[in-house]
Amino acid sequence: MFTFAHLSDLHLPMPALSGWRPLANKRILGYLSYQLKRKNVHRQSVLAALVEDLRRQAPDHIVITGDLTNIALPEEFSAAAWWLEALGPPERVTVVPGNHDALVAVPWPRSLGRWAPLMSDPGTPLHDAGGFPFVRRRGPIALIGVSSACPTPPFHASGRVGDDQLARLARLLEQLRAPSVFRVVLIHHPPIGGMMTHRKRLIDQAAFRAVIERAGAELVLHGHHHLFSQDALATPAGTAPVLGVPSASARRHLGRQHAGYHVCRLAADAASWRLEIEVRGLAEAEDRFTTERGFAMTIPNDSADSRPPAAMSAG
Repeated sequence: MFTFAHLSDLHLPMPALSGWRPLANKRILGYLSYQLKRKNVHRQSVLAALVEDLRRQAPDHIVITGDLTNIALPEEFSAAAWWLEALGPPERVTVVPGNHDALVAVPWPRSLGRWAPLMSDPGTPLHDAGGFPFVRRRGPIALIGVSSACPTPPFHASGRVGDDQLARLARLLEQLRAPSVFRVVLIHHPPIGGMMTHRKRLIDQAAFRAVIERAGAELVLHGHHHLFSQDALATPAGTAPVLGVPSASARRHLGRQHAGYHVCRLAADAASWRLEIEVRGLAEAEDRFTTERGFAMTIPNDSADSRPPAAMSAG
């Protein structure tokens, strides 16, 4: 059995500003949002409880689907790199960026380049954003990291994968298509229509869904909407589950979704994959995470067109 945790939208504490000059663009809006709202929701104490819970759960791998920063300051990327190092070594942690990580354009070495060891492996370095999607093989899993992060106009948090990346994604999914490989696509924005408002949507979600429908995948993981969610996309084998998680750092507030994440346990037999999902959420005392519920699904372990749709069962 291979175990992996999925968390997202950490919005790590923002380092102190050395001046106001970095805010002379769209960042000023994000900074005001952080000061007035976000810093009171995404708490260091919750992050500490999260890290402790991850240590107790001891997954084989951790995947994070974006939004580690708040306003994409170079200092935030550096602070996030240090936090990620404390979470686990690069071979055990994988990251894709979110819209907050691309709030404005920042040179690669001072932004996502700081996280490159968590988006590549020795021998396949990621030198710039043109390296997406990337592939990391861990046990039976192939993690395919897609970037939907791109700078947007003020008051927009939409994402775009782009034609070039979609073409590479299709090729990778076809190359990895095998009965023994469990393909997990990581993306920040939900690829399901109607889940987000117009200004927060994945702009080319229809094209993304078309790639999955043609080339297949066994699982799609995302964040962005700060909610637990479960949906599916059509594949040649039937359907691929699409799972979303809330922010992993949000305290309980105003009835909104509190911090949580998924622990996924994968096993295979001769005919299918068995994926068990444990939903872990922030306890009432906000000092620890607990099991809130669980569910399981059976997913075909090959991509033959004759396979029936994946069956899902609540537990």
